[in-house]
Amino acid sequence: MKPGTLRRTAIAAGAVAAATAALLLGRASTPRPGDAAADIGGSRRTAIVTASERASPAVVSVSVVAQRMVRTDPFPFRDEFFDRFFPPTEQRQRIPGLGSGVIVDKAGLVLTNEHVVRDADEIRVTLTDGREFPARVLGSTASYDLAVLSIQGPNLPVAQLGDSDRLMVGEWAIAIGNPFGYLLDDPQPTITAGVISATRRDIKSEATSSGVYKNMIQTDAAINPGNSGGPLVNADGAVIGINTFIFTSGGGSIGLGFAIPINLAKRVIEEIRVHGRVRQAWPGMNVQPVTPYLAQRLGYTDAGGLVVSRVDAGGPAAAAGVQVGDRIREVNGLVIRSVDDAQRSIYGAQVGDRLKLKIERSGKTLELGLTLAEAPREEQ
Repeated sequence: MKPGTLRRTAIAAGAVAAATAALLLGRASTPRPGDAAADIGGSRRTAIVTASERASPAVVSVSVVAQRMVRTDPFPFRDEFFDRFFPPTEQRQRIPGLGSGVIVDKAGLVLTNEHVVRDADEIRVTLTDGREFPARVLGSTASYDLAVLSIQGPNLPVAQLGDSDRLMVGEWAIAIGNPFGYLLDDPQPTITAGVISATRRDIKSEATSSGVYKNMIQTDAAINPGNSGGPLVNADGAVIGINTFIFTSGGGSIGLGFAIPINLAKRVIEEIRVHGRVRQAWPGMNVQPVTPYLAQRLGYTDAGGLVVSRVDAGGPAAAAGVQVGDRIREVNGLVIRSVDDAQRSIYGAQVGDRLKLKIERSGKTLELGLTLAEAPREEQ
C-alpha cells in the first residue's frame, strides 16, 4: 500500500465544537470545505472505497447453463430380474450456474475459474452497467482452474492487473464478485474486505474436487457462493488474485478463502492469447519418490528425492542428459523430498521454461539444465 493512501478518520475536537455552534446558530445548513461535516464525509473515503470504485466496473457476472444426464426411475424398488425388462432411463437436464469474472483486456477477454464454465452449453456475461453479452470459452485449463472467455462489446472497462509476487501478509485484500446472484436481480458486485492472511499456500489434492492448487493466496475477506472467478484486489485497486474456493464447515465464509495468484493467471492468458490453448509442459521422464523401502532396495543411506524410472527417447530429459536411476535432489533450487515438492517447484512452468536439476549419479552430484517441451498430443 502506498504511503498516505489511508485517510485519517479522526477530526479535531475544535472542529466538532465549531460545527455544533454553527448548527445552533442556523449557519450550518450547507457544509463548506474545512467544516466538520465535510471532513467527516471526506474521512469515509478510505483506500477500500477508492480501490473498489477502480476495480468494480470491470467485474462481471458469469451465468452458465450446463447439461447433464440424470437417471429417472419411476420404480424405486428394483431387483436384477425387474431391471432386465424395465431398465431405468436417463434424460438430459439443464443445470444453471453462476460465478464471477473480471475483464482483463479491451478486446473482451474475461478471466474466471474453469470450474465456473465447465461443461457449459451457454454462457452470458453481465456488466455492472447492465449490458449483457454472450460469451465463448477462448481457452481453459482444469489443472490451474482458470478460463478465459471472449465477449464482443464497445467501451469495455478493464481491470488493472497487479503483481502477486510482491504481496505482503497483513496488507488489505478486497474480494469483489456476485455472491448469491441468482437471488438478487442486480448486476452490481458486492465488496468484502480483509487482509492477506498468508501467501504460497499449497492445498492437498484430497481437499478439493478439481485442480492442482499450489502457491495460493489466503485471505480472510469473505468469499461466498458466486464469488468464484471474481478478483481479489489490493488497496490500489489492482487485481492480485482470482477468488476460487473457501474452507467451510457450514457453507459460509469462516475467514479461510483462497485465490489463484494473478501472475499465474497472466501466463495462462498469454498462452491462450498466443496459442489458443494452455500447452502442457513435458519433461520427458517418469519419476517416483524415494521411500524408506525403495531407498533400502536401491542401497541409499537415506530416503527423499525422486528417482528417474523412465526417460523418453528424444524428449527434454534425454536431451539434458538425464538417465534412468538418477536421483533428483533439487529442482530450481528447491530441495525435493516428495512428489508434492516437485510439483511445487515446477507449478506454473510453461513450455520453453528451463529447469535446473541437481541430481546424484553413482555417488557424484551433477547439475543439469532441462528445457520443457510441449507434451506430444494424441492423434484425433
